[in-house]
Amino acid sequence: MNPANFDTIINKKQVKLYTLRNANGMEVDITNFGGRVVSIMVPDRDGEFKDVVLGYDNVAQYADSVNSPSDFGAAIGRYANRINKGKIEIEGKAYQLATNNFGHCLHGGPSGWQYQVYDVVENNDSVLKMTIASPDGDNGFPGNVKATVTYTLTSNNALDIAFEGTTDKTTVINMTNHSYFNLSGDPTTTVLDHELWINAAKFTPSDATYMTTGEEKSVEGTPMNFTNQHAIGEQINDTTFEQLKNANGYDHNWCLLTYKDGKGDDTTPCARVYSPATGIELTVYTNEPGIQVYTGNFLEGKVMGKKGIKYPQRAGICLESQKYPDSPNKAQWASPLLKKGEKYNSHLVYAFGVKK
Repeated sequence: MNPANFDTIINKKQVKLYTLRNANGMEVDITNFGGRVVSIMVPDRDGEFKDVVLGYDNVAQYADSVNSPSDFGAAIGRYANRINKGKIEIEGKAYQLATNNFGHCLHGGPSGWQYQVYDVVENNDSVLKMTIASPDGDNGFPGNVKATVTYTLTSNNALDIAFEGTTDKTTVINMTNHSYFNLSGDPTTTVLDHELWINAAKFTPSDATYMTTGEEKSVEGTPMNFTNQHAIGEQINDTTFEQLKNANGYDHNWCLLTYKDGKGDDTTPCARVYSPATGIELTVYTNEPGIQVYTGNFLEGKVMGKKGIKYPQRAGICLESQKYPDSPNKAQWASPLLKKGEKYNSHLVYAFGVKK
């Protein structure tokens, strides 16, 4: 990546491209515009390094929400995924959030944190730490929120992402990373041959507007069952299954078995993806109750990505740790509420390896 293509001023703030490196030769490029992961270079089974995430060669495309809207690689906030009709009630007070997707609030609204400039407060070969100050009323959300995203590249080829936050007024927060992975290193091809495993026995169905119904349903006997690792493309086009028909593929939240009694186990894998073409394997860990798996269904060969490649439909898979969709309005699920004096802590790890 050419750092010069990211060196600019946006919203009166300096934007740059930062590179994390480890002794194994792994490199991760991140820009503080939207806290976005731009490139991840990891070795395949032959020791050849591949870039395994989708994105742009320059910050101008990331910033152009009109002509090239994307969440490629972003640190999403305040609220990842959807909130029904953008309506929430906190401590008896109703709030109307900005809506930007089928009448719902998606990923924090039209000017969510993926389109804001984070302030870098620490940077070395292994750590990039950045902060964002979100004012009371940002996209309709209450409270002045200060959030931190810390990217750490470990010696064993894992990208460790820590999300933290505080508020001066009760609010909701739900951060994640929105990287699109293609472990073949060739985003002219789809991820349908990638094998997926999800540590979940249930998922949360959604309606035709991608909004959760509030139910939890068993994956057993459905195309949502990834308890045994298999190819993503095996049943993705089964339009007799309403959930796949509605979403035109996978774009759903799975209920992770690593989350029990209000606590998530971020030392046990919650998901795994494997590319037979390269042998590259990605293992995901989180302390969150859910993971949104999205198979790039809206990519349609129109977006000009890195190296001039127009990404085809399903050229990437996102694995987004999260509270369940619309949690602010679903009392039965883990609460995304954050009160004054409390600290928000969310942990997500993308660990890379190779199967020979």
